[in-house]
Amino acid sequence: MTWQDIATFAFATFLLVSSPGPNGALIVKTVSTSGVPAGFANIAGFFSAFWIHGTFSIFGLSVIVMQSAMAFAVVKYIGAAYLLWLGLKALYEAAFYRERQGGGTSQPRPKSLKHAYLEGLLTNGLNPKVSMFYLAVFPQFMSHDGGHVLVAAYMLVAIHSIINIAWFSLVILLLSRLRTIALAGGLRRGLKAITGAVFIGFSAKLAAAQSPP
Repeated sequence: MTWQDIATFAFATFLLVSSPGPNGALIVKTVSTSGVPAGFANIAGFFSAFWIHGTFSIFGLSVIVMQSAMAFAVVKYIGAAYLLWLGLKALYEAAFYRERQGGGTSQPRPKSLKHAYLEGLLTNGLNPKVSMFYLAVFPQFMSHDGGHVLVAAYMLVAIHSIINIAWFSLVILLLSRLRTIALAGGLRRGLKAITGAVFIGFSAKLAAAQSPP
């Protein structure tokens, strides 16, 4: 794998990571309600899920899922159901967000770092599109020179993970500066409603995904 291959993969990965998706929606929801540390816990969950998907893809387990219509459907619908649950939960919180007497607000308890980590892990771990991405790009960027294949594959997973961490860290830092404004009751309620609708939309999109031929 040449430096040109690495640069090409990094650029393609950046376009994928920076495009709107469930990860970004989760980060926005988490930082606005639970703060910056919880946002970084989301990223830790993303990171873990990438390495799980990468390992499954490298050792052929994802191929079995992709080639089995039933296995793909099970993973796909579990992931879609999880995104739907996140969306409905956000819409519920937006609908029942009330101002307290005395100027305070009634809002859900901020999630723990463990909870935020698990949300990040499940949002990616239950999304078969991550494995589809790895299975599609690995053969294009890896040479077949014996033992170096394994090293090259994990290098691609590492590049994907680093770009993901860098991008969403920038997003979190930006959101942290806007969080004071976002804490206003009306804006927070609107943000929850928007992120809830986005999660439901991604749930529908994932449910409609077709397994590779």
